[in-house]
Amino acid sequence: MTRIGLLSDTHGFLDPQFFTHFAQCDEIWHAGDIGSLEIIDQLRAFKPLRAVYGNIDNAQIVQECPEHQRFELEGLSVWMTHIGGTPPRYNPIVRPSLLLNPPDIFVCGHSHILKVTRDLKMNNLLFINPGACGKHGFHRVRTGIRFALDAGRITNMEVLELGSR
Repeated sequence: MTRIGLLSDTHGFLDPQFFTHFAQCDEIWHAGDIGSLEIIDQLRAFKPLRAVYGNIDNAQIVQECPEHQRFELEGLSVWMTHIGGTPPRYNPIVRPSLLLNPPDIFVCGHSHILKVTRDLKMNNLLFINPGACGKHGFHRVRTGIRFALDAGRITNMEVLELGSR
């Protein structure tokens, strides 16, 4: 079993609450719009990090993080990117690859809208957007997600509310 802490859209602000909420996690995933190298450094010092860059991230972050991460973990295929759209309106850039080779889990950020849903038309993939946990944007409540991957299953999914932006 691998426990995951998922966040997105920090925009340069990392709430210290995450270190408590993610204390039992094995990995941290960041779905882009990180905002500063300091956040990457803090997260990497805390737990193993998988991150993608977002549209507000500078050249230094682009050098540290790819635009897309595709990987296998606990028998599940995962694709993480920042601007992925939402079912059924996926980003036209990623849609052809999603149709050709859909992952089990598709993670993105960008919208600042928390959403977890199954896309039955896309091979039953699990779409996850953790919302936004930074202080910049139109969202009212800062959010993140915690869950576990275990032998091909996703379990113990929890939404974390961190207070108002």
